[in-house]
Amino acid sequence: MHVLVVHNRYASAQPSGENKVVDQEVALLREAGHRVGVFERRSDEIGSRSLIGKAAIPLTVPWNPAVRTELAARLRAERPDVVHVHNVFPLLSPAVLAACADAGVPVVATLHNYTQVCPPGTLQRDGRPCTECVGSAPLPAVRHGCYRGSRLATVPLAVSLSVNRRRWRSGVERFLCISTAQRDVLVAAGLPAERLVVKHNFVPDPDVRRTGPGEHLLFLGRLAEAKGVRLLMAAWDELAADGGVGVPLVIAGTGPLEREVTAWAAGRRDVRCVGLYDPPQVRRAVARSVAVVAPSTWLEAFGLVVVEAMAAGVPTVAAGHGAFVELVEDGVTGLLHRPGEPASLAAGLRRITDGPERNREMGRAARRRYERGFSPAVGLERLVREYRTAIAGRSALARGGRTRAGRGDGNSR
Repeated sequence: MHVLVVHNRYASAQPSGENKVVDQEVALLREAGHRVGVFERRSDEIGSRSLIGKAAIPLTVPWNPAVRTELAARLRAERPDVVHVHNVFPLLSPAVLAACADAGVPVVATLHNYTQVCPPGTLQRDGRPCTECVGSAPLPAVRHGCYRGSRLATVPLAVSLSVNRRRWRSGVERFLCISTAQRDVLVAAGLPAERLVVKHNFVPDPDVRRTGPGEHLLFLGRLAEAKGVRLLMAAWDELAADGGVGVPLVIAGTGPLEREVTAWAAGRRDVRCVGLYDPPQVRRAVARSVAVVAPSTWLEAFGLVVVEAMAAGVPTVAAGHGAFVELVEDGVTGLLHRPGEPASLAAGLRRITDGPERNREMGRAARRRYERGFSPAVGLERLVREYRTAIAGRSALARGGRTRAGRGDGNSR
């Protein structure tokens, strides 16, 4: 099969689970013998642009005609069987869908977050869940400045969501949701249920697994409000005041709260801030964990770190909402705490460290869960199946002599 992957890579200065998923899928397909090309832009490119070039970016977020022209030419030259779209913000835009329609190539799109119904894609505002824009015009997002705390920065995203709503619905054969929780939200918001399927992300089998009881609790990810870092600090303070849990907390990552987290940890013997780990360091740190902590305050669409822990035979303590509810079987492969409650998180951390034998059994159960649902073999089978379904759907459409709505020029989007 010939696949063209379309992706706007996130800035390399911040860890990106989405970039990781795209790279792993490309490698998996190639290893299986499929021909895979990549059409991409990198957000790192923005820094090297002139002031005028940077100022022009918001204008092309909703629609980038140059990208449409470039991609359409490549599609005509290479004739892939299917195009797999991931992220299109900020440099690609939904114009990639028009290019695919121009060339008559079916599209599969992985929805890594909630940008189809929420301009910043988080379904969160001021640290709390928010669904004001779901199923309606995204004016509340602009009013609240939901993207980077700026009304001006939010406008291009809100405009893109509004003017391209029909384009997304008509231009994609199969939407791949990364959890049932995410699919439920998107179906309720009006996306076509018959074309929304759940395909969990997979994780490569790590070269190292946990063999002993573990040395530390591990938070691994972006140091941001949505990831529950402040919640974790509050819970850890409660535990420390009550004597601690006997193992240190390791915090690995960077982000907007890095200075605050570093200052909080300074001088403490029970906390280590280690910065951004590279992939081998991540695998070793996970495998040495008593548990991985995922206290996100936003409704995670998936939770890659949870599955990475499963693959290493390590249980997780995670917030009991969003995709975590379907990833973590409470009391079997890990523990779920009440979202946003430091005391509940503290209780979960104490419980996960109190019983070594129970912890080891949870780790073994987590590994079995990984093998059944999140291994590369399972990921490849599901991915290829959806590609074939999309190709068959486009072929049936062509035989029927019908065209999808919105397949004309960019003005019809």
